[in-house]
Amino acid sequence: MGLDIWGWTLGIVAAFAVGLAKGGLALVGVISVPLMSLVMSPVQAAGILLPVYVVSDIGGLIAFRRSFDRRVLATVLPGALAGIGLGWATAHLIEERYVTLIVGFVGLAFALNALVRPVRNRQARAPQMGAGSFWGALAGYTSFVSHSGGPPYQVYAQPLQMEPMIFAGTTTIFFAICNAVKLVPYAFLGQLSAHNLAVAAALMVPALIGVACGLWILKRMPSTVFYKFITWALGIVSLRLIWTAL
Repeated sequence: MGLDIWGWTLGIVAAFAVGLAKGGLALVGVISVPLMSLVMSPVQAAGILLPVYVVSDIGGLIAFRRSFDRRVLATVLPGALAGIGLGWATAHLIEERYVTLIVGFVGLAFALNALVRPVRNRQARAPQMGAGSFWGALAGYTSFVSHSGGPPYQVYAQPLQMEPMIFAGTTTIFFAICNAVKLVPYAFLGQLSAHNLAVAAALMVPALIGVACGLWILKRMPSTVFYKFITWALGIVSLRLIWTAL
């Protein structure tokens, strides 16, 4: 389907949000699929945005190539890959709105808990394979379905209390790997059509601009403000996901 001016406007905003996420403002990108779903099916929106995510990942990988935690990635990636595989295997069996509803409730519960009991008042957790595998699998599955793996990932990653640059870099690398892996099943499912790729190519420019803007903001944001921002962002996005699903 072709896009009208409203569709292109939402697409540009969604692509810019993807870039902001890859530039370090991790949860902003979660709004991209819901935004584009206002003018097209969520399946087509996910198909168009995946190449935009992948290209934006390149910018994020360059920016954070020295700022990430290998231990966290080692605990969360195996589960994520399994979750992506499960998403591929069940792609035609489960309605997306149910997955969106679950993600919304998980993210909202965590955000409310973080606001009531701020991270600074709790001891930092160490990366654990069990918890990382569970939340990684949920993040991989929901990322495959609707690019909304951010809330489950945050539930695991935020209590680790990494430095903002390390947190942003670890998150960027985690989802860069997930998005690259998703290209294969998306292609087999027909979501990387010629039309979708053409629209995605046009949206890559605002996405790369978003990467630069996100990195600029991140480097100037104090640690306490950073964690408060992602907590509120998680709550707002989770409410939006719940609203969309219902």
